[in-house]
Amino acid sequence: MVIPFPQIDPVALHIYGPIAIRWYALAYITGLLLGWWYALRMISDKSLWTNPPFNGKPPATPDQIGDLVVWAMLGVLLGGRLGWDIFYGTLLCSHSPGAPFCEGLPGAFLTNPIKIVAAWEGGMSFHGAVVGVVLAIWLFCRRRKLSFTMIGDIVCMVEPIGQFLGRIANFINGELWGKRADVPWAMIFPRAHDDIPRHPSQLYEAALEGILLFVVLQVCLRVFRLHERPGLISAIFLIGYGVLRFVVEFFREPDTPFLGWFSMGQALSVALILAGTYLIWWVYRQPRPAAA
Repeated sequence: MVIPFPQIDPVALHIYGPIAIRWYALAYITGLLLGWWYALRMISDKSLWTNPPFNGKPPATPDQIGDLVVWAMLGVLLGGRLGWDIFYGTLLCSHSPGAPFCEGLPGAFLTNPIKIVAAWEGGMSFHGAVVGVVLAIWLFCRRRKLSFTMIGDIVCMVEPIGQFLGRIANFINGELWGKRADVPWAMIFPRAHDDIPRHPSQLYEAALEGILLFVVLQVCLRVFRLHERPGLISAIFLIGYGVLRFVVEFFREPDTPFLGWFSMGQALSVALILAGTYLIWWVYRQPRPAAA
């Protein structure tokens, strides 16, 4: 049994000629706006900030959150693209140059430098975006004299919203499909150019890295109040995403072979798990703030 793949035009709105609005762009924009809205809801919830180390004062003002959105978006775009250039276009294509998306990479970065920024040809790395956002948050907090760990926790709380919408957009585009499957919900993806039923791995990621991770972080925030140990929410996000992405990679068709069954996505996810584990160790080495 195979579920028909829904034929949804990747273009949400044709404006004029080649000018159009794509679902993927709408996912980015909607995720940004919803994340901004939810961050504002969090800092306006006085019950979250009554205890130390906040003592009634949220870690940022609404205006600062608005400015942070701009910095974070630049971090996502620049980090996501440059991360793809490094992790996939350079490392993975050097290891497996025959992959369809390589097209002469990494050498083509030197002969045709426009490919470094050519995100319109495809190629954004979530793990690269993480690095870009971390750097953007650090620079923003240093400039505004805010707590890097507190602001980082807020960003991590809202990230699964964008993750969910992004994976739904991947599904609509019929890209990043899964491996061969015989489950009742298997689908044939037209862009795979075969008639093989596959796992809808984009939906797995939307459910796990989006919905489940969001719920887990909400419980950590509102039930266990882990944000009162700044950095702990960020650590749980890094470990949670890393574990969930590592698991989903077993069902997702890899871009190209990396180390046998071990995909590039799994290798980068291990790095996130290690980073989150180190952050937990660091958090618990810090003295617990006392009441003001």
